[in-house]
Amino acid sequence: MKIKRLTGGDLESNGYILYRRQGGACYVVDPGYNPRSFIRFIEEMDLDMKGILLTHHHPDHVGGVEKIKETFDCPVSLHRADMDRYRRPVEIPLEGGERIWLEEEPIDVIHTPGHTAGGVCYYAEKSKTAFTGDTIFNVDLGRTDLAGGSKMQMIATCRNIINRWSNEIFIYPGHGDGCTMKKVREINTEFLGIVGEQSWQSN
Repeated sequence: MKIKRLTGGDLESNGYILYRRQGGACYVVDPGYNPRSFIRFIEEMDLDMKGILLTHHHPDHVGGVEKIKETFDCPVSLHRADMDRYRRPVEIPLEGGERIWLEEEPIDVIHTPGHTAGGVCYYAEKSKTAFTGDTIFNVDLGRTDLAGGSKMQMIATCRNIINRWSNEIFIYPGHGDGCTMKKVREINTEFLGIVGEQSWQSN
């Protein structure tokens, strides 16, 4: 998988274009700002736009959706639990557990509530990558004090899902730089405070 990161807005939100080759299929993850930058790259690479994958409903991650959708006539995917707050058409409501195909590469939808009730991560085992939105960053976790957030759900997400990811998985978060789970387990004190420094190695 090839990944193009585009960052914009006051909060420096990350959006991603996922593709495998020039002229092939692509998906966009969390286009929060500057939709024309996404459109320009997709057109320059002659990519076949398959859909927009949203990790959650917050404005800094969805602001560019309508322009991209209008340009390519592509569907939007979002978890059902975030649809009421998104308040725009969602062609593919998610539950978690779905599998999306980027040509021959599978991408799994994992429900990871905590930052929002419908937060998801998009996990590609073949490429050892996970697009985590605002669930987990390199050095901390997403806020749980906003509407729809839950500290208890975030704890469960970290312990039961993210902590099972191998050290080789590279996270691409909604803000800031990505890193491997090995690095997360070295520098992310909020994550370590929930799961304990030795929990993954001892499972």
